Amino acid sequence: MHEGAVVGMADGYAQATGRPVLVNLHAAAGSGNAMGALTNAVYSRSPLVLTAGQQVRSAIGLEAMLANVEATQLMRPLVAWSGEPSCAEDVPRSLAQAVFEAELHRRPSYLSVPYDDWAAELDANAAATLERTVRRGLTPSEAQLDDLVKTVEAAKNPALVLGGDVDATGLFDRAVALAEHLDLPTWVAPSPHRLPFPNRHPLFRGVLPAGIAPISAALTGHDLVLVLGAPVFRYHQHVPGAYLPEGTRLIQVTDDFGAAARAPMGEALVADPAPVIEALLKQLPARATQHDYVGNPAPKTGEKALHPEQVFAALRDTQAADTRYVVESTSTNSAWWRQMDLRREGSYFFPAAGGLGFGLPAAVGVAMGSPDRPVVGVIGDGSANYGITALWTAAHYRVPVTFVILRNGVYGALRWFGELLGTPDVPGTEIPGLDFTSIAEGYGVPATTVTGEADLRDQLKTTPDGPRLIQVDTEPTTPE
Repeated sequence: MHEGAVVGMADGYAQATGRPVLVNLHAAAGSGNAMGALTNAVYSRSPLVLTAGQQVRSAIGLEAMLANVEATQLMRPLVAWSGEPSCAEDVPRSLAQAVFEAELHRRPSYLSVPYDDWAAELDANAAATLERTVRRGLTPSEAQLDDLVKTVEAAKNPALVLGGDVDATGLFDRAVALAEHLDLPTWVAPSPHRLPFPNRHPLFRGVLPAGIAPISAALTGHDLVLVLGAPVFRYHQHVPGAYLPEGTRLIQVTDDFGAAARAPMGEALVADPAPVIEALLKQLPARATQHDYVGNPAPKTGEKALHPEQVFAALRDTQAADTRYVVESTSTNSAWWRQMDLRREGSYFFPAAGGLGFGLPAAVGVAMGSPDRPVVGVIGDGSANYGITALWTAAHYRVPVTFVILRNGVYGALRWFGELLGTPDVPGTEIPGLDFTSIAEGYGVPATTVTGEADLRDQLKTTPDGPRLIQVDTEPTTPE
């Protein structure tokens, strides 16, 4: 019912399946509606193929209603490629290019098609497009692998940093094997949109903070930092300092050309991380260490409402181990990582660019794309408003997804950032009085409100055959 929600669903579906997804938008205004959600798809590297309607060719220059006057410019620089066929005969080739560009760059592409083009008859050459294949191949050379292996072997205190691409490309288990094989302390790169390493593993050191100085402090003492499948680094709050500690060497391995080119420090090897992992496993001796998973701490408790840790502990204790969680509750991230125990690939999805409106739609898309695994959307009350129309799709297609809405009545992340910048009491950060049970039922999704921990756990133990929404009041918290 809104293009932003549609793109969010497609983003979730693409991440769950690993396949390109076609999204059809409505001309210029619909493309504009999609752009906020598109920022997340860009940084999650989801291969979305966006097509958009366009006025008939003779009306574009007249700027007729809904005409996309400069269609190829509208979505740039977000998309990997943007085009409009030069003539009707070019539509099949252009559409094929949009698909191939999205797959090759692992980034959305955009194609605007004037609607009178669809009526044109094509000659036999158009069929040749159907026979094409385009494949990626970024295997490092033997010399590059040997050099990297020797560098890791010579390091006295190496560390591993993993990014979302590790999980997105099916390397979760191999990354765990590498960390265990070399007994490497392992961080997750800042602001992760996927979880590439079990967060209860004894080698897990947490998610790196999203500031320059804090990252440098966290990596102090390591002479080598090997970064796999992540940009170096995606900072958020501006905390200046040295990019790296004195005496620390950083090597980034990524198949993202842009991420390698724009990094401000370190060395980059543009390659698929998979053969790098395999070479390190094969050529370096194992460091025998016992790896027992860390236990779960007791959750903090709230005074006037449940603490988010109580909610997350309830999810951890009641949901299946292979549950996929789509999370858009930015002010509770520290509570999330304290309580959750995620050991499976594809367990965690978060808006990759921080653009709100991802959570509800993406949870629907992830559930559609992975019917063999349970899906839970953990959404803040502020975030939920941005993609609320996704509830209609969940109800209409009876998508088996559980939405847990954390209602604390404030825009917690913005309030925290205001305090960080020395501007407390920012107006517009209080959002009281929202009743998502009524809203959900209006869209056709069964909903309930819980106030106590026992009631929450009882609700979570049930397994509906369609969508449901659970609203739980929680105390406001801030990110750490």
